[in-house]
Amino acid sequence: MSAPGRRGPTRRVWLGLGANLGDRARALAAATRELRRAGVDVDRVSSLYETAPWGEPPRGLPEPPRYLNAAVSGETALAPLDLLAAAKRIEAAAGRDPDAPRNAPRPLDVDILLMEGEVVSTGALAVPHPRLHERRFVLEPLAEIAGAERHPLLGRSVAELREELAAPAGEVERLSPPGWERRL
Repeated sequence: MSAPGRRGPTRRVWLGLGANLGDRARALAAATRELRRAGVDVDRVSSLYETAPWGEPPRGLPEPPRYLNAAVSGETALAPLDLLAAAKRIEAAAGRDPDAPRNAPRPLDVDILLMEGEVVSTGALAVPHPRLHERRFVLEPLAEIAGAERHPLLGRSVAELREELAAPAGEVERLSPPGWERRL
């Protein structure tokens, strides 16, 4: 296993993308392009899904708008913490406020979900994503591009995790098939 902040051999990474402010689809397409520029050779992009907001809205704020979500995967030589830094730069360039309250609406969210051969637990980063198995909006697009991948801590495939998680009606709706990002 490589050190979390060092460049190493290439390995596959799976990321979740989400947005519920502005032109959500364009933000996700732009994030895919920016990930390529940052050193992730993105070669798989899931369908585009519309999902209900997760968690309670911050106190005093109205119910947030619905999200668009997708998952992407590709090869990278970036170490986990370097990939996290790239994700944060991409979010900031899209207008995300790093000081906004948890569950506040956002123009872009880029999460590292899984990284081949990596289990990371630092104050800044946890890989696999610690709530991946609890979130249908993550599991649905991720299962589309990585259904057979096994969660390194839970020992179950992404498809199995998705099937184990009950989905309330209307929580996740597939809007566009793979390839949507090339049209934006």
